Amino acid sequence: MPRFIHVAAAQMGPVAKAETRTQVVRRLIELMREAKSRGAELVVFPEMALTTFFPRWLIEDQTELDAYYECEMPSHETAPLFEESRRLGIGFYLGYAELVREGGTKRRFNTSILVDRNGVIVGKYRKVHLPGHADPQPGREHQHLEKRYFESGDTGFPVWRCFGGVLGMCLCNDRRWPETYRVMGLQAVEMVLLGYNTPFTHTGHADIDGLTSFHNHLSMQAGAYQNATWVVGAAKCGVEEGSSMLGQSVIVAPSGEIAAMALTLGDEVITARADLAMGQRYRETIFDFARHREPGSYRLIIDRKGAVPPPEKDETVFE
Repeated sequence: MPRFIHVAAAQMGPVAKAETRTQVVRRLIELMREAKSRGAELVVFPEMALTTFFPRWLIEDQTELDAYYECEMPSHETAPLFEESRRLGIGFYLGYAELVREGGTKRRFNTSILVDRNGVIVGKYRKVHLPGHADPQPGREHQHLEKRYFESGDTGFPVWRCFGGVLGMCLCNDRRWPETYRVMGLQAVEMVLLGYNTPFTHTGHADIDGLTSFHNHLSMQAGAYQNATWVVGAAKCGVEEGSSMLGQSVIVAPSGEIAAMALTLGDEVITARADLAMGQRYRETIFDFARHREPGSYRLIIDRKGAVPPPEKDETVFE
């Protein structure tokens, strides 16, 4: 039986350093309203949607740095987004920089939340795969200092039963790693929500950076197909504070096919009527993990001499 959810990806154009939270939230509300007018029940916003992508700079003043993080959610500035969600009856995914204080220690995470149609937070995820560097790299016009400004997430890759299905979350660089999707796939995830900010100069190697657009869709389409899930990717894009950011926000079906894609480098809403039951056919045939997946056959311990037999006890990481 089909189980449809009308989902939207709300791509955002550049967010200037000088833009306030209030101004950005107004943009998000306009995108949410457009998504609702097109029938969406759930809208996905980008990674770090509330501010400019500040890890491109070395920021040594702690007061200046702290201003980019959210200490509570919802906050006074973001509360209108939750109120509009409740008024419209539409859920959302939102990425932001999170600052928590534990025993006098500041902890910083690249975080996303899942909010239901009543404006209530039902799930939180913290980014696991942090790209870039902890220290500035010489000769680069724009740095990528996520390892300096964030800890690796401590949530793992959970899934939530909501919106009539099984939903999971990840952020940006997570999409490049097969284990991101597989951990959720082993929990029968039906839709992965993903926000990203990807500059065209993220590696500093022209041959790799020249394939940024290709790799963006490749990773999401492969993750969707190999784990029989929908993937909804929402980008922040355009030229932001001099840095050229990738767009290509996309909704990918469990077949690996692109169901919808953004055509601009600005604020844009794309939608798809996603049948969550579509993935079930793939999980019952090609990717029936219980029948066809053989983790014990490829868990080899590699040493300098080559491959040796796996341990007697199956220590498969994802099960």
